[in-house]
Amino acid sequence: IVMFNLKLDTLRGDLGLPAFPPKDLQYRFLSQVLPVYYLRTRTYSKSITKPPFLVNYQGALFRAFPGGWQSMLDVGKGKYRRVKLAEGRPALGQFKVDLSEALDLGDEGAVNTFFRQGYKTSTWWEDATKEELHTTWRS
Repeated sequence: IVMFNLKLDTLRGDLGLPAFPPKDLQYRFLSQVLPVYYLRTRTYSKSITKPPFLVNYQGALFRAFPGGWQSMLDVGKGKYRRVKLAEGRPALGQFKVDLSEALDLGDEGAVNTFFRQGYKTSTWWEDATKEELHTTWRS
């Protein structure tokens, strides 16, 4: 079966809510879907203590099977620089951390990093390793 779904991650977030399918759909079915081509662009902002005080940056999480998962930072003019290559799919929070570290804006310290990122940097379906029947979607 070949599936084309550009919003699958968004749809996963709705599972378990009233009037939506239960989370079991992810655990039993969606966890079997092997992403052979994946491209997700994201835009972020980061405040810093020196001018320009606010840095906007963007990047893409990319994969072309059988290759690894690439975290890529947008360097302008339609060009991207790979900042990390992973065998397994990174959590979206980890992807954001990889991009911000590649900006090399200086060390914030552990306390400031915690307050900026929070204690939770992954979604429920990225954390649900015990409930899933398959790990295919992570490979």
